[in-house]
Amino acid sequence: MVVENFGALPDGKMVQKITLGSADLCAEILTFGAVIRDLRLSGHDFPLVLGLNSAADYATHSPYFGAIAGRCANRIAQGRFRLDGQDYQLALADGARHHLHGGPQGFSQKIWKLAGYGEDFVTLTLCAPAGEGGYPGTLRASCTYRLVARSLVCELTATTDAPTLVNLALHSYFNLDGSATIDGHRLQIFSDHITATDDERIPTGRLKPVRNTMRDFRQMREIGTHIADDNYCLAAGRYTNPQLAARVASAAVSMAVYSTEPGIQFYTADHMDLPIGGLDGRRYSARAGLCLEPQFWPDAINHAHFPQPVLRPGDTYRQITRYEFTARS
Repeated sequence: MVVENFGALPDGKMVQKITLGSADLCAEILTFGAVIRDLRLSGHDFPLVLGLNSAADYATHSPYFGAIAGRCANRIAQGRFRLDGQDYQLALADGARHHLHGGPQGFSQKIWKLAGYGEDFVTLTLCAPAGEGGYPGTLRASCTYRLVARSLVCELTATTDAPTLVNLALHSYFNLDGSATIDGHRLQIFSDHITATDDERIPTGRLKPVRNTMRDFRQMREIGTHIADDNYCLAAGRYTNPQLAARVASAAVSMAVYSTEPGIQFYTADHMDLPIGGLDGRRYSARAGLCLEPQFWPDAINHAHFPQPVLRPGDTYRQITRYEFTARS
């Protein structure tokens, strides 16, 4: 385990990098956004995730690469919601109509505090004051990454002093063979439905069966040129212990995703086109990686029949997600 400076953000704040290692996995974690910058499986030279080479690159060019999205991940229609009879308006990015991933000053843009570490784990913490981004309640969050054999385990917790929304999501982009796109990867998602959305990716409130559609990944099949930015419904509520949510495989490496969360967002990054180089000098263009983000369903607070991302004083939000890797060649 090594802790070192990774560089400064444009505002001068310093970012630290923590390198973790086990017999099977090596990971690099940043205090900026609690980002997983790099992740490698023993015996394979290529990274399993997309990452960038400087703190400034993350601040300027990163589409949430490896970050923890929050305080409420995914979309909230027009940034508006009602909680306990009170209306709230969340911050919107410039020109945006809807709230996304906690807004322009969300958790992915914050410097997290290095609270604890060892050879195979690191714990980062963050305090979000009441009113930040328009959210009620002071929220205290923690993120622990741990290497367990060939698995990366992410445990996210949060407490609040007033009723608020919490929906944290690990936003890593995976590529399991170092190829230019993930088109040749094979995918399975253990879900019968997605949340139907309008043209702006806002849920309508209906659940849409995947059967006999291009979104049907109930059986392992090649992703091909399928375009995805969909929430797959895994359960009507959160699990106490992680359950198998998805599998993805290249010719070289396979990955199983286990999580406590009721949904998983599948995203193929079709509009990605970064003007800078990434890990190992690679340029990231459209479909360079895929996201499988366990979380609550998008815009859930505005649909009472969806699992609700409401946290109240005295309760603890706890998400556990495990990414398990297996070498295939």
